[in-house]
Amino acid sequence: MRVVITGGAGFIGKRLARRILERGSLTNAAGEEKPVTAITLFDVVEATGFGEAAMVDTVAGDIADPAQVAAVIGTDAESIFHLAAIVSAHAEEDYDLGMRINLDGTRNVIAAARAMATPPKLVFASSVAVYGGANLPRTVTDGTPITPQTSYGVAKACGEQLLNDASRKGFLDARSLRLPTICVRTGKPNRAASTWASSMIREPLCGVDMEVPVSPESGMALMSPRRVVDAFITAHEVAASELGDWRTLLLSGFTATAAEMQAAVVRNRGNRKLGEIRFRPDPKTQAIVNGWPSGTKGARAEALGIHTDASIDEIVRHFIEDDLDNQIKGNF
Repeated sequence: MRVVITGGAGFIGKRLARRILERGSLTNAAGEEKPVTAITLFDVVEATGFGEAAMVDTVAGDIADPAQVAAVIGTDAESIFHLAAIVSAHAEEDYDLGMRINLDGTRNVIAAARAMATPPKLVFASSVAVYGGANLPRTVTDGTPITPQTSYGVAKACGEQLLNDASRKGFLDARSLRLPTICVRTGKPNRAASTWASSMIREPLCGVDMEVPVSPESGMALMSPRRVVDAFITAHEVAASELGDWRTLLLSGFTATAAEMQAAVVRNRGNRKLGEIRFRPDPKTQAIVNGWPSGTKGARAEALGIHTDASIDEIVRHFIEDDLDNQIKGNF
């Protein structure tokens, strides 16, 4: 089996590739378990850190270029993980770029899959940004209507619908995952409105001061990198018959406020000298965050074996165990 991961140079894309390498096999759209023989990581820059893995191919290109996407997917990709995206605040600031990458890119992936003789299996990284508005419940569920209040959320909602229809038409076998905020991400802060949730854990543990652009009581639905990679694999392996006519799954994320995140960092600091955490709310960021759910409860996903983390302390400990040393060394 050949696997393609768009957004493959990103934090989650590289983790997912390593997990697939460790796993060694996946199930294709026909329900056959097959050994993974090649993984193509496609992103705007080439993925790094796979020099020792002969079966990993890294390709730099543009997800919004139909010809490049068709060439990367080719005629033999049996599994596609579509993670490529322009993140929330960036997509809000640059409407044309956001729609080009987040919407047109998804359409290009569908077109490439449609051209294949054998329909591939596809997992799409959607977002809880499909929800929004002043009347949004504190915790959204499978039955909560989607009312996106950002261009990023609109593009993700459109992607879900397009992939559901493409599955209905038999072009591919898709499943979309509405992700809560993934925390803790390694590297440097990005332009996502939620980037502070990782930064206020990551930077202080590295001894770096951090200014949080939201109020201490601001809540966020969170899921750790460990759990989200588990979710991608589990969703991929689910048979189409278990999903039914609606191919989108809301992932459960537990709620933590910014103040609770700060307390968890202090509790798990060990003998480390922490950077200072200061709260300086930014009206633009605060407005975006206020429009998102602070908790998610996906009963369908849980029934399929996709679970969330136990606590914010678990997330902090996972970061310390998995990533802190490399973060300090700059090995992202």
